[in-house]
Amino acid sequence: MPIYMDRHDVPENITAEHVAEMHQADLKVQHLYGCKGLTYWCDENRNTAFCLIDAPNEKALQEMHNHAHGELPHSIIEVDANLVESFLGRIEDPEKPAGADLQVIDDSAFRILMVIGSKRNSLANTLSRQDRDDLQQFNEELSNMLTNFYGAVVKQNIACTLVSFISVTKAVLCALELQAKFKEAVNNNTLELKIGLSAGDPVTENNNLFEDTTKIIERMYDTVNGSIIVSAVIKDLYKSENLTESMDEELIKVLNPAEEKFLNSLMDYTEKTWTDTELTVEDFSKNLGLSKSQLYRKMVALSGKSPNTFIKEYRLNKALKLLKQQQGNISEIAFDTGFNSPSYFSKCFLDTYGILPSAYSKQQSA
Repeated sequence: MPIYMDRHDVPENITAEHVAEMHQADLKVQHLYGCKGLTYWCDENRNTAFCLIDAPNEKALQEMHNHAHGELPHSIIEVDANLVESFLGRIEDPEKPAGADLQVIDDSAFRILMVIGSKRNSLANTLSRQDRDDLQQFNEELSNMLTNFYGAVVKQNIACTLVSFISVTKAVLCALELQAKFKEAVNNNTLELKIGLSAGDPVTENNNLFEDTTKIIERMYDTVNGSIIVSAVIKDLYKSENLTESMDEELIKVLNPAEEKFLNSLMDYTEKTWTDTELTVEDFSKNLGLSKSQLYRKMVALSGKSPNTFIKEYRLNKALKLLKQQQGNISEIAFDTGFNSPSYFSKCFLDTYGILPSAYSKQQSA
């Protein structure tokens, strides 16, 4: 059967003990609906509870809740149990304390998420043997460094790593430590480590686990100029945990809410239109409700790039992935990624990465 996670926005007068009683009520009637309540998370401070339930469908889950206590969920998504465990650390109730009549789980599902990865500023030359060894050594130490700050790896691929933290202080200190260790380990100015941090709940109005949070940190990681970029919520949480110590904003770039809103609007529009060869800066300014000069100032402040450069490099990054995957010839990739001619695409690719796309493609197939 599929596994679902639901969200309950609970009134302020509902305590963790009340939620525990509702969970027990679910367990008493779950067999009537073919369901199995696996566990739940309760956060009294944020007035939220999240249930993890093995159920034949969403309707059965809702009917079970309605019969047991009448508290219907505000949102339901289907989830992968392994992913839930990676993000939240468990997929079943903790062991019940000896002698306890009622197991009260006052355990928040709110998490601080980090995206981390190394990027190359130039592809003109292959990495030296020493560079590769340095990177490998850093990557081998990465897991231990994350563990030292109680970070749990959720997903990892060749491009980046997604990590979950319970403590914002641990996450911020970990980011600073990783940057320091990377600079010690890797002596190559064409390589940089980028880190994005934000926080949120597992279930919102979207369809995927932690979708809102992972989307913003991936956008910060890909787009915003800086080595460590954090959302406004991270700054606020860090301040609440460290009343006498402020975040070092010389080392950490903090996005304010207006910048986050602009980033999301920019990326929403870019992701819908980037393949259009007729796309112009005027289209961006019109659809984002900004003048050309306002758009220019906001984009340079956020990404360090003009609108034209941003669009061009976004397309080139997409083209780079297609070339790496051997997805078509140069002309096909040029048109597929929004360039109106293969020759202009090759020129832009060379100017940005220091190598022709044809030569890069040969490197990938060698």
